[in-house]
Amino acid sequence: MTTWHLAKGFRFAGLHCGIRPDPNRRDLALIVSDVPAAAAGVFTRNRVRAAPVRVCQERLPSSEVRGVVICSGNANACTGPRGLDDARTMTAVAAQCLGCRPEQLLVCSTGVIGRHLPMPQIESGIRAAVTLLADTPLAFDSLARAILTTDTRIKVATREIELEGVMVRVTGVAKGAAMIGPNMATMLAFVCSDAAVSAADLATLVRRAAEQTFNCISVEGHTSTNDTLLLLANGASQGNRAIPVQGEPLARFSSAVTDVCGELARDIAADAEGATHLITIEVEGLRDDREAYRVAKTIAESALVKTAIHGADPNWGRIVSAAGYAGVEFEEEHLSLWLGDLLLYHAGVPQPFDAATASAYLKRERHVHLRLRFTLGPGRCTFWTCDLTQEYIRLNAEYTT
Repeated sequence: MTTWHLAKGFRFAGLHCGIRPDPNRRDLALIVSDVPAAAAGVFTRNRVRAAPVRVCQERLPSSEVRGVVICSGNANACTGPRGLDDARTMTAVAAQCLGCRPEQLLVCSTGVIGRHLPMPQIESGIRAAVTLLADTPLAFDSLARAILTTDTRIKVATREIELEGVMVRVTGVAKGAAMIGPNMATMLAFVCSDAAVSAADLATLVRRAAEQTFNCISVEGHTSTNDTLLLLANGASQGNRAIPVQGEPLARFSSAVTDVCGELARDIAADAEGATHLITIEVEGLRDDREAYRVAKTIAESALVKTAIHGADPNWGRIVSAAGYAGVEFEEEHLSLWLGDLLLYHAGVPQPFDAATASAYLKRERHVHLRLRFTLGPGRCTFWTCDLTQEYIRLNAEYTT
């Protein structure tokens, strides 16, 4: 097990409660702070929002959060008033066990849309999970596995940094393998820290971190109903101090949170359903970052680009043409393109290259780099996606059957 920097004052649990038919698949998890924590979140921009998303949005930002209860295998989305009642009941049961108010608990779900939760099993599972809470790597591993759906592996990223003479930790865990598109999709991510940071500052920096990381990944561009990124900070490493960090220490904390989110985001793109390649798209030289983002996103979501990379076909015209329909004004002579270290297209002119070498690069490398350089300004964006495979089609064609 990789060495993880687990934030102090947090305990974790994960178990099988019966949402999934397989007793070996964990499907319920808890994250609990021993003291009230500041918390903020970023959520899906889909107009169809799952019940747990609505409950979290009602309760955040907050300086009194005690934890999160999470279930997998059922999204509790498109479930009407009953779904909202069930989400609130999950927090009420956890709160009763922890001795706090239901409003101090957050709730997340992931899985199949349009099915009601099996609440008797979930309520029993929450009570059992509370008895398993621990601050050990094994407990954290159980949490990381309990939130997975079609993921093939857990996704964990941690950092340890010094703030005002004290070592603090940032501990992140996520799930996601499909229904992944900018505006956070279907992903859940939880970042816990023992630093002392205000809820207002968390709200600002979690939005910034999401824009640079989770909103810069795509599998097929499908924005889920349940996407959630939660950031909690309980101050345990700094003696639960009343005055949160500010200034330069806050900036370094923000950088650590973004680093953790970036690692988790790349892990999601790399673990995309059926994927054999992680694709990094670097766009630079447009008028501003938003233009660069539009070009990178358009390329990332092109089925023709994604299938060409899967087939090790260096058909670079698909990349250039995708940039051309992104809705950003430029002329062909403004654009150059590299595949890895191979220059394919320079200032609007195709370049001689060995197709066999380019194809071999695509076959050999699990991590593929595309770089597009324009000559119009300082705008830049780094975006991550994956190839599109027959296995992705099979998995999603058979998802509920």
